Amino acid sequence: MPGSFKRLLVTGGCGFIGSHFVRYVLQTARPELVVNLDKLTCAGRPENVADVAQDRRYRFVRGDIADAGLVDRVAREEKLDAVVNFAAESHVDRSLQSAADFARTNVQGTQVLVEAARRRGIRRFLQVSTDEVYGSLGPTGRFTESSPLNPSNPYSASKAGADLLVLAGARSFGQDVVVTRHSNNYGPHQHPEKLIPKLITNAMQDQPLPLYGDGGNVRDWLFVHDNARAVHLALEKGRAGEVYNVGGNSGRTNLEVARAILKILGKPESLIRFVTDRPGHDRRYAMDASKIEAEAGFRPSLPFEVGLRTTVDWYRKNEAWVRAVRSPAAS
Repeated sequence: MPGSFKRLLVTGGCGFIGSHFVRYVLQTARPELVVNLDKLTCAGRPENVADVAQDRRYRFVRGDIADAGLVDRVAREEKLDAVVNFAAESHVDRSLQSAADFARTNVQGTQVLVEAARRRGIRRFLQVSTDEVYGSLGPTGRFTESSPLNPSNPYSASKAGADLLVLAGARSFGQDVVVTRHSNNYGPHQHPEKLIPKLITNAMQDQPLPLYGDGGNVRDWLFVHDNARAVHLALEKGRAGEVYNVGGNSGRTNLEVARAILKILGKPESLIRFVTDRPGHDRRYAMDASKIEAEAGFRPSLPFEVGLRTTVDWYRKNEAWVRAVRSPAAS
């Protein structure tokens, strides 16, 4: 689908989800330029976009989205018409240990970006967010875009704050902004600190698979390529000032996910270990994504079972990548 936005700034484009979006846009939207601004913290790795690094339409800039001077210079020099903000500190456990980096990147960094976009006349700003801003859901029902924000940890609180800053740009200044809130992504290139790659890589090495509490926490899983497509649809077709939930319709308990991974790898369930639960651990997420389906035509295309097997196969074939990410020099 060719895009109407031709000169994009993608922040966090060396990270897991951002790198898939960069690749998707370059392959499908025919842009003139995609500028990838990434600080290259532990989850952002140049290898994630190595296959597009030589594309003449692609430019990498190493830097911090909270660096107002750098962001303004890039916005001015590159004559951008859209910003897609994936850049974020996103690991819940680390946010419980120290929230400072999360406040700086997720809140202050978003403020810098959205103000630069307004100052430089960039046509559209898209904020990529998470279902975690809604907090924990009961045993039934789904989050809608009008569900109250009720974050449970410093990470999700920082993302909720960033969302509100972006939406305030629309209400205070008439700025063209869109927010997408996605369910849990999985797929190739995801850092092994996250649940699915941790379970896969531990099982491959016959190491224990740690699950918080009783393993009954439910997440709605979305294959990362589907999310990249959804974000691009929201960029092109979303209404200014609106929020769009993006879900995979694939709710599974963490225990079910662990058992599915062990079955694919032919490993025993005795590798599963239940560990002390995380403070404030949200019990269940589920997304009502009917709005983006109705307005932009998005539906997830890959069933969870197929996507999980695809993901396991990728980690099997890329053990060197996993070792490099886990090495002390990579952190």
